[in-house]
Amino acid sequence: MEALVITWRELLIVVVLILAVYIAEVLLLTRKGKAGRPWRKEEESEPKLKQLEAIEGELAQLREQVLKLRSELDQMQTLQAKTPYSQAIQLAQQGLDANQLAANCGISRGEAELIVALYRANAT
Repeated sequence: MEALVITWRELLIVVVLILAVYIAEVLLLTRKGKAGRPWRKEEESEPKLKQLEAIEGELAQLREQVLKLRSELDQMQTLQAKTPYSQAIQLAQQGLDANQLAANCGISRGEAELIVALYRANAT
């Protein structure tokens, strides 16, 4: 019988060939896996689709709440703008004195003096 002798060069060539075959096989399987799994994508995307629909429903509810809150805020601002006190505050900031505020806004002289004291102090 002849003795089988393997040199390091032959061993290196065998290892490189095995690695090349392994890499080619991995690449082919990943390509098949991407193209050959459409049924899995549908199964995986179904829960995601349900989550997306739930999020869209919540978003619609939040939009309705924001619109409702905006309308309430607008109503409160218009009511606040109509009060004699808000008008007195604006006039005090413009420099009117307590007697003029009381006469123009229909509030008592004490209230007018308080508003003038508060809002003139803030303006300076």
